Amino acid sequence: MKTSYITVLFVLFTSLLIAQEQKKDSVKGRISGSFESNSQWYLNDKNRDIQHDLVPLRSNNYLSLNYNYGKWTTGLQAESYESLALLNYNPKYKGTNLATYFANYKSKKIDATIGHFYEQFGSGLLLRSYEDRSLGINNAIRGGRVNFKPNENISLTALYGKHRTGFDVGKGEIFGFDSNFNLSSLLKKDGFELSFGLSYVGRFEKSYFTTPNFSNLTNAYSGRFSFAKNKFYINGEYNLKSKDAVLIAATNKISNDFIKPGSAVLVNFGYSKKGLGFDTTLRRLENMTFLSEREPQFLGTERSSLFYNDRLMNFLPSLTKQNHSNLSSIYVYQAQAGVNIDPTNGIAKAGEIGGQVDFFYEFKKGSSFGGKYGTKVALNCSNWFNLGGKYTFEDQYGNYAPNYKTDFFSTKEKYYSDYNIEFSKKLSSKVNGTISYINQYYNNRVITGAADLLIKTNIVTAESTIKFAKTKSITFGLEHMWADSDRKNWMSSSLEYNHNANWSMYITDMYNYGYNANADLISHGVDAFRIHFYNFGGSYKKGSTRVALNYGRQRGGLVCAGGVCRYVPQSTGISLSLSTAF
Repeated sequence: MKTSYITVLFVLFTSLLIAQEQKKDSVKGRISGSFESNSQWYLNDKNRDIQHDLVPLRSNNYLSLNYNYGKWTTGLQAESYESLALLNYNPKYKGTNLATYFANYKSKKIDATIGHFYEQFGSGLLLRSYEDRSLGINNAIRGGRVNFKPNENISLTALYGKHRTGFDVGKGEIFGFDSNFNLSSLLKKDGFELSFGLSYVGRFEKSYFTTPNFSNLTNAYSGRFSFAKNKFYINGEYNLKSKDAVLIAATNKISNDFIKPGSAVLVNFGYSKKGLGFDTTLRRLENMTFLSEREPQFLGTERSSLFYNDRLMNFLPSLTKQNHSNLSSIYVYQAQAGVNIDPTNGIAKAGEIGGQVDFFYEFKKGSSFGGKYGTKVALNCSNWFNLGGKYTFEDQYGNYAPNYKTDFFSTKEKYYSDYNIEFSKKLSSKVNGTISYINQYYNNRVITGAADLLIKTNIVTAESTIKFAKTKSITFGLEHMWADSDRKNWMSSSLEYNHNANWSMYITDMYNYGYNANADLISHGVDAFRIHFYNFGGSYKKGSTRVALNYGRQRGGLVCAGGVCRYVPQSTGISLSLSTAF
């Protein structure tokens, strides 16, 4: 495929559209930007048997600059990882370099970009490019994008490019087209809202097989709708990925003899009014690992680029309650979108099926349960399972030949569940409190393919905020977790003081007093003793500038944002963060 030819056509097409829309603009030029720095000094911790890293001082730094003149905007982002990036960030983030750049033209009908850009089609099940610095994700697409809106009810988007990886781009080529239509407005119907959309995403990568049993171009299609009337809403989306070589999770390799399509179904509906509401989300994923290159790149002896969320085409967050509890984040579910058929541990899975339900109700003020200020109750339930069906490890001759045929609605092993209830109440004009209970089920073996361990937890949390004067407040919290296996019981406490809109300080501690070195554990040798995970620090904010300083221990495991996670190593140290915008 001639990339340069396609790029030239794209630029010419964009130029023609812009030429038709250009008008004189008297707006003066304006410069804006932002800077963010996150640094950590890793220290020795004899009580944890941790020696500081060979490069103890590490820092991630981002400088963004934009220049706008009328309908034109140009921008760039420079990044510096000195002496190296923070631990467990993509090792491709190294040194100082220009990371992204773009030129954009935007009028009433046209929004066109050349360079790096971010985009999402629908819910992102086929395509989402975005940046999340806390997770080390930046899968910007470098190429071209045009959005055309002939009126406020129709939106059409076309794009082409390659994924950013480190300070370069990958080999896989990405094509996309997205359309959105507001039918209720087009038909001039009142009383309800109805819209639908269609998307296409193509991924082209030449195979290294001499005679591949699959096409170099993988095609993916999506259709979706959204309907709302009064206080009720429902939306749905179906995604289909054409037949392609399956990425085996156990090896991060593809086979020329294991070819399957992929699919994703998402349904969301709910009802909401003052003081009452519910929301239900259901999802089914089958073989929906979708990368701009079929095989992840191995970075080191054990980890691949997939470990660092590198070159991901789609967005597959875990649909569970995003608890702010410290202890509920120890056993975190991650969406199971890929295929793993591994005879060494008996794992056989091809995706996930399940969902979650949110319900809230507010007891009115003056009622027997609401009291003087009212009482809020929120419930959340989530359940996730492996897809039911027939899975095989070997052919008739005993050779490894993975295969599967799933049933659409049936389930197999249970991956995870989370049931929780939360009561929130204002006790006086200056005091409010929250009490919650969380019950979790975590099947480590089928989720991670590692230790054969099933963990069931019960967690109780309590938090209260006391306000002093107009700006001062203290928030304190207590948590306890009972677990029937792994490291068993934990307790946690926190105290936060907000002096005003500028200053705040905090101290937290998590203590694992259920540790048993002889028990079956998910991670043997990691903090192999009973230990306090303490942290304390503070922050100062003035206008758009914020500075935060922290010292403490970081428990090794998952750090998550919006249902997407990255692994962090166990460490002890001092961290400093600075962010500002201008």
